[in-house]
Amino acid sequence: MTAAELAAAARRNQVPLGIAYMVGSTVMFAGGNAVVKWQLETYPLGEVAFGRTLFAFLTVAAIVLPRSGLGVLRTRRYREHLQRGLSQFGSMLCWFLAVSVLSLGSATAIGFAAPLFTTLLSIVILKEKVGIHRWSALIVGFVGVLIITNPGAGTLTYGALFALGNAVLISTVAIGIRRMSMSESAETLTFYQMSVMTLCTACLLPLGFSAPHWGDVLMVALAGVGNGIAQFWWTRSLSLAPPSAVVPFNYLSLVWATVLGFAVWGDVATLDLLIGSAIVVGSGLYILWRETLRRGRVVSAPRRP
Repeated sequence: MTAAELAAAARRNQVPLGIAYMVGSTVMFAGGNAVVKWQLETYPLGEVAFGRTLFAFLTVAAIVLPRSGLGVLRTRRYREHLQRGLSQFGSMLCWFLAVSVLSLGSATAIGFAAPLFTTLLSIVILKEKVGIHRWSALIVGFVGVLIITNPGAGTLTYGALFALGNAVLISTVAIGIRRMSMSESAETLTFYQMSVMTLCTACLLPLGFSAPHWGDVLMVALAGVGNGIAQFWWTRSLSLAPPSAVVPFNYLSLVWATVLGFAVWGDVATLDLLIGSAIVVGSGLYILWRETLRRGRVVSAPRRP
């Protein structure tokens, strides 16, 4: 590899920094998701989706354009950007439909199947090597999800199926970002993604619209701003590190969802939820420890003369 390729590879594999961006995005996403669930009780899905996405797009534009200018639009991968934006749009629709009928914690927990799909796609598409330690942590994390959801008769409601559909689609988005980050910046990836999603959600407005109260407009605007920041951080995270290393930290969303569910809707955390949350968060922290240890070995390894 050339010096430039080595530098690019190092940039794409800043695992601790990628994890930090992922954790920050979970906080932002959780707050926005709570607002979405609240608004879906009053307004049509398309209206809520467009409002949040529009303000998210404006936030991304405010972050990206002053730094990159119109050069952010420069790309040769228009088709891939469109495909990824459509996958993200489908993922968002599945999530909205799931959270409209499930509790915030339940929808979040079912979505935690995403790291398993991401790991499988990383192996098949990216030819990424995933060791026994990371596989074990991912499997243990999924066991935690099973404890939370307590699968059995009646589990696979259409809400649960939409939550699972969100997990599958978000995994394809994660893999797409990882592949495209070799030639596209996080700014370009996020800007095109939000552009496609804004256009797609605008197409949903004819399906239903209700004149909103100004307070609800403000709530959706704040959710959109938070979502825009979260999208940029999430994309940045996946451009800095392998998906199988950072995506498991989406597990922290369950902590925030549990707190918000109790604060807003009075959802009391069950013993299963607490035990499962401890397991999935523990698996994410174990991956962080393994990646940090491995990174230290690579940095300290002596070079051959």
